[in-house]
Amino acid sequence: MYIILRRMFFAVSLLLVAGLPAGAQQYTIKFATVAPEGSTWMNVMKEYDAAIRKESGGRLGFKFYAGGIAGDEKDVLRKIRIGQYQAAGFTGVGMGEIAPEERILDTPFLFHDTSEINYIYDKFTLQFTQAFEQGGFVFLGWAEVGFVYVFTQKPIYSVQDMKDVKAWMWEGDPIAEVSFKVLHLAPIPLSVMDVTSALQTGMINCVYSPPLAVIALQWFTKVKYMLDVPLANSSGAALISKRYFDTLPPDLQQILLKNGQIYMKKLTELSRKDNIKAIKTMEKEGITVTHPRSKSELAYYYQTGEDARQMLVGRLYSADLLHQIEAALDEFRKEHPGK
Repeated sequence: MYIILRRMFFAVSLLLVAGLPAGAQQYTIKFATVAPEGSTWMNVMKEYDAAIRKESGGRLGFKFYAGGIAGDEKDVLRKIRIGQYQAAGFTGVGMGEIAPEERILDTPFLFHDTSEINYIYDKFTLQFTQAFEQGGFVFLGWAEVGFVYVFTQKPIYSVQDMKDVKAWMWEGDPIAEVSFKVLHLAPIPLSVMDVTSALQTGMINCVYSPPLAVIALQWFTKVKYMLDVPLANSSGAALISKRYFDTLPPDLQQILLKNGQIYMKKLTELSRKDNIKAIKTMEKEGITVTHPRSKSELAYYYQTGEDARQMLVGRLYSADLLHQIEAALDEFRKEHPGK
């Protein structure tokens, strides 16, 4: 009797296993982002998703929550920590809540061009990866948002012209706070989700953002001018909760990490190209690009950047890290004059 029951149990088990679809998805990563559907960000993320599904045999995949439906970055971070989501695309504002020292990459007038950004990423990514892990997240790859420009409803040529604008500041962002302080401006702090309505009502008439984001968020329809001086480079990254990452089998962890590097690099390269195209698109739509009237004006901006970085020592990062970053950039500029 025992042998008969045992054979029946074995036969039923085979039927149950045979009834399961091959490579059934076992792990779903709920991924939040403010990037809207149809954007370059989301297009590349879907390629990333397709790649990990294929390589994992369908065991691993993303479920996306795009367009800010999960809230702003601080909302998303809180929701990840309670397990409602597992991963997200963050700008420096969100990353700064996890690893404050990373915000050094967003400080004003630090970088002059993308080759400098690439050099610093190559040299310091391991250091920042360790900082993210200490903050409870695993780094999937840099997803740079791009150089940030000032957009206004009246022309800006100099710092003096800025004193009459009603500028927006991302609420709770220490980088923006200090940047405006050294420029002697009094901005209006708002969540990024409230900017559109504030532009419509006239509460603000000045925003700052990478050009591509200005188009994606439709802010360009509410402004008329762009100052052609990059205020800063907006860093970005895809991060996943370490607590959730550690539940994944080792092979799935490697698939996720390997493809993260591939597709986030692709996203950064595409974003840089798209930001250049976005400026041309906005010019066709009637946005006027203005320029500083003198080299001394540009030198003043660079000086305010140095002042701002010093003011953030001890608040976001150490004096030693600031020295390392600035020394590395000085070294790169000496080796690549004219860049």
